[in-house]
This record gives sequence, C-alpha cells and structure tokens, in this order.
Amino acid sequence: METSPARSNFIRDIIEDDLRVGRHQRIVTRFPPEPNGYLHIGHAKSICLNFGVARDYAGQCNMRFDDTNPEKESEEFERAIAEDVQWLGFSWDDRYFHASDYFEQLHDYAVHLIKAGLAYVDSQSAEEIRNARGTLTEPGRDSPWRARTVDENLALFARMRAGEFADGTHVLRAKIDMASPNINLRDPTIYRIRRTTHHRTGASWAIYPMYDYTHCISDALEGITHSLCTLEFEDHRPLYDWVLDQLPVPCHPRQIEFARLELNYTITSKRKLHALVHEGLVSGWDDPRLPTLKGLRRRGYPAAAIREFCERVGLTKKQTTIDMGVLETCVREDLDANAPRAMAVLDPVKLVIDNYPAELVESLPAANHPKNPDFGSREIAFSRELYIEREDFMEDPPKGFFRLGPGREVRLRYGYLVTCTHVEKNDAGEIIAIHCSYDPATRGGNAPDNRQVKGTIHWVSAATAVSTEVRLYDRLFTIPDPGSDDDFRIHLNPDSQRVLPAAQLEAALADAAPGASFQFERLGYFCADLREHAPGRPVFNRTVTLRDTWAKVQGKRD
Repeated sequence: METSPARSNFIRDIIEDDLRVGRHQRIVTRFPPEPNGYLHIGHAKSICLNFGVARDYAGQCNMRFDDTNPEKESEEFERAIAEDVQWLGFSWDDRYFHASDYFEQLHDYAVHLIKAGLAYVDSQSAEEIRNARGTLTEPGRDSPWRARTVDENLALFARMRAGEFADGTHVLRAKIDMASPNINLRDPTIYRIRRTTHHRTGASWAIYPMYDYTHCISDALEGITHSLCTLEFEDHRPLYDWVLDQLPVPCHPRQIEFARLELNYTITSKRKLHALVHEGLVSGWDDPRLPTLKGLRRRGYPAAAIREFCERVGLTKKQTTIDMGVLETCVREDLDANAPRAMAVLDPVKLVIDNYPAELVESLPAANHPKNPDFGSREIAFSRELYIEREDFMEDPPKGFFRLGPGREVRLRYGYLVTCTHVEKNDAGEIIAIHCSYDPATRGGNAPDNRQVKGTIHWVSAATAVSTEVRLYDRLFTIPDPGSDDDFRIHLNPDSQRVLPAAQLEAALADAAPGASFQFERLGYFCADLREHAPGRPVFNRTVTLRDTWAKVQGKRD
C-alpha cells in the first residue's frame, strides 16, 4: 500500500513525545466499531488514523468490535466492516477481537466495584433515573436504592445475570457523584438487563455492559497505549479514567479526542442512513450516492484516494465540515494517474461519413493513457457510421462553439477530419443523423496542409459499439447541511441519479471487470458497477466529473 508522507498533527506530537521520554516502548491503538451498521467516510478517518500511526511508529493496531448491544448488531454488519477496513488497505493480522471476548472479565470487574462499595443495583425505572439525573445547572438526586448493602447488591446482580428479572427491572450503576458538574459522572449505568440472543455468545448472558464501562476496560486488557476517539467522547474521558482507576487492570491507556469528519451535502448519522435504506429512498447500503464505504467503493472511489483525503484534511480539535469537492479532488487526482482512457458516447446521435467505404472497418491505434506510455495502446474500430454526443453538434452554433455544425470541420479523436454536409430529421423535426465527408489524408487527426481545426470530438464506431446503461450521480442532497433539518428527506436531490439506458461504448469495455475504472474521454471517470455489471449487460457508474462543476452550477441555481 502506497501512502503519502504523514502530516504532523497534535496526536502524532503526543505519540512522539511519549516514545521520546520512554513512557511507552511500543504504540498500540485500536479501531473499535459497533457492528450495527455499515462504515461511512467518517469512520475512514478513524481507520486511517489508528492503523496509520501504528504503522508509522512500528506499533500495532487491533481490530475490536464493540458488540455490547445485541438487539441492533449482526454478523452481516461485522463482515461488512472487516471487508471495508481491508479494502482501505489495512490489516490487523491476528489481533481481531470483540468486547464479547471479555464479558466474563467485565462481569468480574463489576463485582469488584460492588465489593468496593463503588457500584449498586438500582431498581428505578429508566424514566425515574433520567428525571433524577439533574441538568447542567442543577445537581442530580440520589437513588433511593443507592444505600443498598454490598451483600444486597451482589445478590441482586447475581440474579440479574441468572436471568431472573425482566428487561428494565434493574440496572447496575457506578457510585460516583450525583452532584458532579459532569453529568457523565452522576452514577452512570454500567450494566442493564437484555434478555435477548447475542450473535456471538447466544443466550449465555441476560445482562450486557454499557459502552463507557466496556470500552476503557477492553482498551486496558489489550494494552492500548493511545485510545483515539472523536470529540463527542471528550466529556466521557473523566468516566473512562475513573473506571480504570478503581480496577486492577493491567494498564491505563490515554484517551485523546479529535474532531470527527463531516462532509457537506450528505449525512453520516447512522439513524438517518438506516432511514434512507429501509425507507427505500436509496437502493441499499452500497448505493453510490451514500457516504458509506460500500457506496463509495461501488461508485468507483479508489481506496488510495480516500486515504489521501483523510490525510489531507488532517486532525484538529475544532469541529468543521469539509467541502465534498476536497474528496472529489483526491479522487480525480488518483484516477487521472491510474485510470486508462476509453471512449464512450452517453447521448448518442449517428454520424454518417458519406464518402467513407460502406463495408470498411479500420483499426486505429489509441493511447490508453496520454500521460503514461507504460499503459500501452489499444486498437479501436472506425467505420462509415459512428456515434457522437448530441451536444457536440449545433445547427446554428453561437460564437465560441468549436464543435460540429453545418459546413464546419472538426477532428475525430484518433481518426480523421470531417466536415458536416447536412442533417437528417424525423417527422418531429428531431435530428436522427448527421452527414459529413472525411479527408482520407488526415488519418490520426493530422492535417497535411497544417490547416487550423479548433474542435476535437470523441466517437465510437456504430459497427462495434456496445449499448450500455450508464448512471450519472450527483450530490444526494440539495443543501450543504441536510442533517440540520428535522426532516432531512425534504432536501433529497431528485437529480442525484440519472440513468442513461443506451449509451454507446468501445466494445472492449463490455469485458471490463466489475469495479474497473476508466476515464471516458471528455466526459469524466466511470467504473464498471460492482453489483450489476456483467457480460452481456454492462453497467457503468460515473465516479466523478473531469472538473468540479458543482460550485458553478449551484451559483446559477442560487
């Protein structure tokens, strides 16, 4: 995996200082997703950070699933998450863990807290606990069960584990400080009853630990040195430290927070992504309009471009929203260097070269990459009848239009110079064919008399072209911050997907492997659809346009 030189940031500064003074001999990080959905572009930042610093400082990064909420988690999500991390270019070797691996130890540590008088079983309802928690300006109120004896708490907790109580009957709470200015320290719940089947442990457990309790202990058991998480966990750090300070854990990792990655014109809320998928507003978790890694991959975004994007936006403590154009620039740069070229016509109209031999099909050489001869070349068919883009012809062209028009001469890319002679229309007055003549002495697009031809257009041979479905994708939402509205659905872009059912492509593209990327000359970057592209039914998705035209278009709309 090729990577750009790592940019310095405050987390790397901390790590380098820890190594310099001998606080740690080896860096150990972890990526700890909950298997309750698919990863999105925001997770990519955390993946690249945790695996990246471990790689760059000769340490290790663990893959660990926070599987403590069995009602929302599944093996499907876990498999998808693991696949996405590997697709991004990272490996965990044999360090593949689950919070559920530690359920017994987590339980024993809870018993330790009870025996130390630092945890108690609360029999209030969830609403009663919430109402007694207090506010930012008012302290909370002690639970009437806070003074239970150690023996009472041990007995009740054992019965909770044995499955004797219904969900919601009791919880186990840490006994900290109901008057703390940090609400997270007001006797937080650390265990709740959930009589449901876990996708890994089955029906073995009737109680499950809460995230804030589980996460810090899992970090300590795995010897994590730097627990890197997003800013919403900053107020949880005192609880992270409190739990570890009370327990005989093997080490005390340091939690460091950074700003999460947010993009405009999309959403990364798991709840809202679930709604888009389950309400049928998109075609699935891998819909190319979604910011999920599955969707970005299907759209044709290279993993290297996403890694570069995460590196380029950097790490800060201030929450900001990144313009989608920054990500698209990284994608363009990667594909410009690595995607072979091909020709395709998305809105075809027939071009008939009247003086070209009717039965002749020539083979013309074309470079696979004009900037890199290592890509080699290919042969493309040229015949009397071609397809060109409908927008490349105008009957009454304005000033500055250098493409084809009556009496005008243009260069056919890799082919010949042609001059329009007349057009053919149907009864509705629509152009169905453009007729022209060609100059046989201009093979390869060169004019022997050095005459000036300003326009060059692309084409495909009608004799060998493959009819293909092409999907053009745009921003999923019409406003930069759709998540700010209570109903994000009203901002869905009705033009976020446009399907062209009969685009015409070079014949060889029909055999492209699913996921293969190309630059369709003059049109943009496209990839063979991972799910639906197949021999006999090619399907291509537009990954990104050749240039960022969104700002210009939005300016006109506004």
